[in-house]
Amino acid sequence: MAKPGCRETCGNLTIPYPFGIGPGCYSSQGFDVSCEDNRTFMHNSSSRMEIYNISLLGGQVRVNTLIASKCYYKNGNTTDGWASTDTGRFFTISSKANKLTAIGCSTLAYLGGYNRHSVWTGCLSMCLDQQSVDQSGQCSGMGCCQTSIAPNLTSFNISFDNRYDNSGVLGFNPCSYAFVAEQDWFWFEASYLGGNKFTEKFKDGVPAVFDWVAGNQPCDAAVKNRSSYACISKNSQCVNSPNATGYLCNCTDGFEGNPYLEDGCQDIDECKNPDRYPCHGICTNTIGNYSCSCSSGTRSIDPKISPCSPNAASEKSISSCAILLLTCVFVLLIECQKKRLMKEKERFFQQNGGLLLYEQIRSKQVDTVRIFTTEELEQATNNFDASREVGRGSYGTVYKGILKDNRVVAIKRSKIMNMVQKDDFVQEMIILSQINHRSVVKLLGCCLEVEVPMLVYEFMPNGTLFDLIHARYQSPSISLDVRLRIAQESAEALAYLHSSASPPIVHGDVKSPNILLGDNYIAKVTDFGASRMLPKDEIQFMTMVQGTLGYLDPEYLQERQLTEKSDVYSFGVVLLELITRKTAIYSDGTEEKKSLASSFLLALKESRLQSILDKNILGAGMELLQEVAQLAKCCLSMKGEERPLMSEVAERLRFIRRTWRGQLTENASEESECLLENPSNYDPSSTGQHGSLMALDLEIGR
Repeated sequence: MAKPGCRETCGNLTIPYPFGIGPGCYSSQGFDVSCEDNRTFMHNSSSRMEIYNISLLGGQVRVNTLIASKCYYKNGNTTDGWASTDTGRFFTISSKANKLTAIGCSTLAYLGGYNRHSVWTGCLSMCLDQQSVDQSGQCSGMGCCQTSIAPNLTSFNISFDNRYDNSGVLGFNPCSYAFVAEQDWFWFEASYLGGNKFTEKFKDGVPAVFDWVAGNQPCDAAVKNRSSYACISKNSQCVNSPNATGYLCNCTDGFEGNPYLEDGCQDIDECKNPDRYPCHGICTNTIGNYSCSCSSGTRSIDPKISPCSPNAASEKSISSCAILLLTCVFVLLIECQKKRLMKEKERFFQQNGGLLLYEQIRSKQVDTVRIFTTEELEQATNNFDASREVGRGSYGTVYKGILKDNRVVAIKRSKIMNMVQKDDFVQEMIILSQINHRSVVKLLGCCLEVEVPMLVYEFMPNGTLFDLIHARYQSPSISLDVRLRIAQESAEALAYLHSSASPPIVHGDVKSPNILLGDNYIAKVTDFGASRMLPKDEIQFMTMVQGTLGYLDPEYLQERQLTEKSDVYSFGVVLLELITRKTAIYSDGTEEKKSLASSFLLALKESRLQSILDKNILGAGMELLQEVAQLAKCCLSMKGEERPLMSEVAERLRFIRRTWRGQLTENASEESECLLENPSNYDPSSTGQHGSLMALDLEIGR
């Protein structure tokens, strides 16, 4: 139903209130739509989007969105287009109904969006020739790829990575495309790679689903603000949206219609629909309900049982027996459920290698790893309460837990199982439990009674390196010595994994969020969810690339070979974060996102290193910073064989840090001699080189 006096349809589409065409016909700005040539368009978006369908009950609207494209031509010309969408105040892009899709044979597409935070995701599609293109219609990564998007996005921008282009596949794939669309709608065809068929078929865009809400508050807050409360029908009720932050309106039981209109929810005449509302007597409709009665006027308490039936008394007796029987069955089901739960725990325990782990613990005399029960970890985290959450990543969520002995621990609850078989998982557990390096977070134990094992680590109180250098409200003062020490400790941890662990371990996801900080900002490497154990001089071939955009080794992306040099590249990006204080994917006050590694290498090539460095450390001396920059450049070499070993990186950082601390001490000594010669120049409030020496003394004291 539209608002009385307003247009109800546009072409074949019904326009229900709070949506409306024309002034006074919609609830508020954002729900106003236009009708042009029997096609309906949204007014609340920055781009022109046609509406295909509006759902009041589910709080969704189906619209068309634009396609980003990038084309290369034989004459050397190129076109590079992007697609951008802004939903408006009451709309978000549905993360459950949509996916980011990219088409091409040398294509890396990015989707950047905003949901109170800036979020990014990406999708890589590679194929060397037409024969390698997937012909099944699925987006498998060979000609077409798909990935999920973040929830509650109010805007997004689709762009392409310029390091991947179609110049090598011009014969059959001159153009790449990327778009956000319904995940079950798109079916890939190899002919789309040619370009013309795809652009002709989808010249008006692709269908996507937006979630919408009547208001941006939850119900308990919305009902208090009567001036803007949308559920104005007297027989309506407020329900929190299952898909977005905010609320929707529904008619209460026994009524149907439009809950956003006054008197929009009308009584249902249940007697006209006996299949849905059965009655074995005389049906009488009531407001919001119905009843059954005999001709004598006797009424049934339950309209489904007729009191007019000669067997009414026996039916009541049968009902009582049925209730008793159901109660007994319910009790038995509870007992069976308890037994089934115990058996399920035992099955998970054995499936996850619990018995094998016990044998390994006894045979190797490992006394540092402990097997926890589900109840212990639930009690430690208050049933995994959201207030105990301290971190969330692609592999799972980390909670702060307090054990019975008052030890504070970090409990990682994974989303997926990343082991090939239980023997590999047990072996990894044993290796990690025996790693006793000061810069690797200590594994304390695990829980195997659940489908995906939970891991228990030592707790690091000062968060992640990412939080320290990138937090929006963080103090800008982070000394160069602290940055060099964090880099050195992290490099030593990775060098230990590569060189001293047996077999060697490749971390696989080195990034600033995976470097934790303890007391006095001591750095420790964590999160081995993407790690692999490699026998000496062997290469791990990956069927699916794992890692984080901005940190991924380009050689690993192209050849899917995971080696120790993949960690070296990722560490090079972390080193850049420390000296530039920019994120791995960043923007300089514009909407365009840049790769930190690419921007740094370009600045170094053009001899403008100072322009990208953190201004707070420029006073440390460009000669020292040049050494750090050259080390980062070596780590970021496109070819893995040209990168240094992690042990060489750690040794170089130790030398650079010793040089830096020596300069501080030498400068402080010279200043002290100057003060002895000219004591009148001494100023106790000075924060110059004296402050540096004091900081150095404190650091040495720690």
